[in-house]
Amino acid sequence: MGSTVNQSPEREEFAKPESRFKSLLKRMIRNKSSLIGACILIFFLLIAAFAPFLMTHDPNSTDVLNDFQGPSSENWFGTDHNGRDIFSRIIYGTHLTLYVGTVSVAVGAVFGIVLGLLAGYYGRILDSIIMRVADVLLAFPGILLALAIVSALGPSLNNVIIALAIYNIPVFARITRGSVLEVKDVEYIQAVRALGAKDAKILFQHLLPNVSSPIIVQASLQVATSILSAAGLSFLGLGVQPPTPEWGAMLNSGRSYMWDNPHLTLFPGIALVLVVLGFNMLGDGLRDALDPRSKK
Repeated sequence: MGSTVNQSPEREEFAKPESRFKSLLKRMIRNKSSLIGACILIFFLLIAAFAPFLMTHDPNSTDVLNDFQGPSSENWFGTDHNGRDIFSRIIYGTHLTLYVGTVSVAVGAVFGIVLGLLAGYYGRILDSIIMRVADVLLAFPGILLALAIVSALGPSLNNVIIALAIYNIPVFARITRGSVLEVKDVEYIQAVRALGAKDAKILFQHLLPNVSSPIIVQASLQVATSILSAAGLSFLGLGVQPPTPEWGAMLNSGRSYMWDNPHLTLFPGIALVLVVLGFNMLGDGLRDALDPRSKK
């Protein structure tokens, strides 16, 4: 009498593949540069978000009897030539600095990406026109081009954003065009085109996601450049106008007294360096994390 053995097919378990975002996040955490940069930026984002609760004084309140005071328990970073609390002015100016940098890059990226997609996909005359205009704009150093635009429009926060956005347009257009030229003739794009997909769908649903990596990296690096340019314009008196606390304007107002009272320029300068350093380190980490050649 034989016994029958019921053999059930073995169930093979496969690990669920990680999402692209989760994989990118893990790679960035392992990258010390991007981790430090992200921590610096999160620190300043929190300062900008909770600025009203962190300020110890009114940033525009003057007290001429307490001007040029050094760092103390009452005024952590000292006071300027008008007796205003430097710590509170730096805290207040954080959101201005981040706002100008991110908005100018975002506006420039939107127009630049669209122009780059059109130039790379259609080519020929349209490509020549867009790229020649971009070459003309890129022939000028960024700060000089922004200086010329702000001089024509007038000194103000919005005009600084417009000037920096105009400079950022050809940067993103050139990067996007180069990436599109590399992938527009690959098999899956040809297949989508053969199925009758419209150009708009090919551009924004198929090409753009596949060329986004260098754009993201450039955006993080470009924010640092825009912040420096905005501070430079304010330092020259063409950016945010007094008494609004902005780091570049604070450097300008304190440079006449920096030898006798170095705290007037020291603390705004350190804040500016840290923010730019944070964006640059984050950009370097993103470049390593998004580079397919570095994946194991």
